Amino acid sequence: MVPPPSTPSLDSQQIQQFLSSVLSQRGPSSLPYTEDSKWLIRQHLLSLTSHYPSLQPKTATFTHNDGRSVNLLQADGTIPMPYQGVTYNIPIIIWLIESYPRYPPVVYVNPTRDMIIKRPHPHVSPSGLVSIPYLQNWIYPSSNLVDLVVNLGSAFSHDPPLYSQRRSNPNPNPPNYGQQQQQPPPPRVAAAGYPPSPYGRAQPSQTEDAAEVYKRNAVNKLVEMVHGDIIKMRKEREAEMEGLFSAQGVLRKREEEVNKGLKEMQDEKEALEQQLQVVLMSTDVLAGWVRENEGKIKNLGKNNDSVDVDEVFHCADVLSKQMLDCTAADLAIEDVVYSLDKALQEGAVPFDQYLRNVRLLSREQFFHKATAAKVRAAQMQAQVASMAARAPHSH
Repeated sequence: MVPPPSTPSLDSQQIQQFLSSVLSQRGPSSLPYTEDSKWLIRQHLLSLTSHYPSLQPKTATFTHNDGRSVNLLQADGTIPMPYQGVTYNIPIIIWLIESYPRYPPVVYVNPTRDMIIKRPHPHVSPSGLVSIPYLQNWIYPSSNLVDLVVNLGSAFSHDPPLYSQRRSNPNPNPPNYGQQQQQPPPPRVAAAGYPPSPYGRAQPSQTEDAAEVYKRNAVNKLVEMVHGDIIKMRKEREAEMEGLFSAQGVLRKREEEVNKGLKEMQDEKEALEQQLQVVLMSTDVLAGWVRENEGKIKNLGKNNDSVDVDEVFHCADVLSKQMLDCTAADLAIEDVVYSLDKALQEGAVPFDQYLRNVRLLSREQFFHKATAAKVRAAQMQAQVASMAARAPHSH
């Protein structure tokens, strides 16, 4: 392959500085690319200019089909196209639209004043818009600009999209591809920086067979229809995949909620089982106590006249018995004072006798309550001492 002619271009350092400058701008003048994609855009353009120095990054205004104008990055220049042993340079413009690199760029063939777009062409529209399978099957993040240019050169080498428009001669000769491969390009076209197109000059359409033209047009129409159907199917599948991913996210969230609820139920079940074990143990203890004291109750029932109420319950220690006595005396005095109040209201007890008895009973009740408080403090101290004595053995 003959290398393309060298044209004045920016060096690698200047290109890096230019891209860093335009991609780092903020505010109204910033380029409309997402922040997470700017680094990848910079790498794609640097790799493209490294492999194809004839393509230079620039910024220009791009007008969408709906009339919107936006400032975008582009790669402007020529790409090599081998055709019948000769390498030609095809001028193109690669526009990096706002959604790049998740979506493919927009590529236009950019003919010079001396070139005409071939009509019809399977990959180039009359306006110069390029459509090749690589663009239609763009896959993020593996697709890139270098592979795009390689595929453009391969597609154009099978059917070049441009031919040179030359001034008609009085006796024009039909184009001869073999001679053109051996002859140098005309100076007028070479001065423009592009080798001539392999088509030579424009050929009259009336020399072509109508059946061949109809057949070629039908094939091109069929290819366009197939490409349109593929794009439509791809968009439908992408929408379906997005719906499935969304449903999967909802199901995962519900799975987490179900697992969380299940864990809480399992924890509650374990806590209830522990409480059940405590209740069963307490039941066994109470049942054992009932069995031990059932015989005593029967014996007491046989000798009702000899039952001593004080002997029914036995205290564990001296402090417990003293606490029981003080509490019983306190409650008994409370009942006596209540009875005196009722008797005073009914007039059965004189008021002075009532005051004297209440004063004596209140004094006695105070001593019983004070004694109970001291006994309770002694019991608490004994319990703390017992726990402290058991602590070393537990370790």
